[in-house]
Amino acid sequence: MKRLFLVFLLLVILLIAIELLRVYFIMPFPGSQLGLDADAPDQASLGRVELAYWLHKNIGWLRTVGLLLAAYPAFQLIFRPGRTWQRYVAGGLLLAYGGVVYMVNRQMMADQMFQQPITKRVVPMNENKIPLSKLVLGYEALGQATAYPIQLIGYHHQVRDTVGGQPIMVTYCTVCRTGRVFSPFVLGQADEFRLVGMDHFNAMFEDKRTGSWWRQATGQAVVGPMKGKIISELSARQMTLGEWAAEHPNTRVLQADPAFADEFESMKRYERGLSKGKLTRRDSASWQPKSWVIGVERAGFAKAYDWNQLQSKRILNDVVGGEPVMLALSPDSVSFGAWSRRLGVQTLTFQYADRKLTDLETHSVWTWRGHCIAGPLEGRRLNAMPKAYQEFWHSWRSFHPKTTQYTKV
Repeated sequence: MKRLFLVFLLLVILLIAIELLRVYFIMPFPGSQLGLDADAPDQASLGRVELAYWLHKNIGWLRTVGLLLAAYPAFQLIFRPGRTWQRYVAGGLLLAYGGVVYMVNRQMMADQMFQQPITKRVVPMNENKIPLSKLVLGYEALGQATAYPIQLIGYHHQVRDTVGGQPIMVTYCTVCRTGRVFSPFVLGQADEFRLVGMDHFNAMFEDKRTGSWWRQATGQAVVGPMKGKIISELSARQMTLGEWAAEHPNTRVLQADPAFADEFESMKRYERGLSKGKLTRRDSASWQPKSWVIGVERAGFAKAYDWNQLQSKRILNDVVGGEPVMLALSPDSVSFGAWSRRLGVQTLTFQYADRKLTDLETHSVWTWRGHCIAGPLEGRRLNAMPKAYQEFWHSWRSFHPKTTQYTKV
């Protein structure tokens, strides 16, 4: 009977371990993700994700085989005469396993913790209830603009919508402070995605058609049949709703679903960097893991700019991937823009003085949006850099391992 008990004990422990490992490697448990000061995603980390993926895809038969093997010793220990303590321990272990299965599948799965809107309302500005001071991720296509408040999509992690007649997937990861908009097409067809967990503290989504897992920061599939493929990213911009509406007066705005009022309330302080959570807080000092940076990509090159420096200087002139760029901060000190400094055959250099943005070449006056409002270039506009993001420094350098840092004083 002692040997039978040991066999049963090992089988139940193994079953519990399998259930827990399904979520351990893809959720922010101690030791499950690389540290916030880690370098680029490495093979060891991907190996953990691949193990979690294998367990997710094979949990059905693993669970069935384990329970069948445990059935005989469980019957012998519980229903046959023997030591009373073994009977109670065996019964307790089975109850513990049932509790773990419930917790893992009902409370610890990412898509159970962060649910999709039950009632999704996207309304015009005259029906909007979102304060103008709220940060949004704005997207425009074919003349239709829509704003997605970070307080809302930060909880949901993703919201599906149609803008300009085209389906889009608006995503946000609060642990990386990454906002991305994607065209949700897999194998030529618009697909549904669910939040499945995270890798390197970045959200991962599973597509319904192939079951592949896609990294939110890059749009790349890291495991599954689509591994290595990338879904198309669409250019979006982050700013306050007031600034977005000033540019797009006919914009629509995603509204809060009353079913998640408590969840949205807990996100209230996040967007301004006032969260107290270990994973979502902000480092106020520069170039720390949770410091804010502006990351710009172009032609395979990536560069990071310190948010504190941008707030101090208001504008930064630089070159990324051979393209002269300007980063500009709006008067609200929250919204930002990244623009090409190339205007036809001319490359402009900008300065900010006496609360006025001008270029040194023609002394024309510009807005932070890249619009010239006075001077020889009045009426001209700079082109926006399509890939410019605000995010945590640990996230940017993890997913852009060859990034450089802007360090000019």
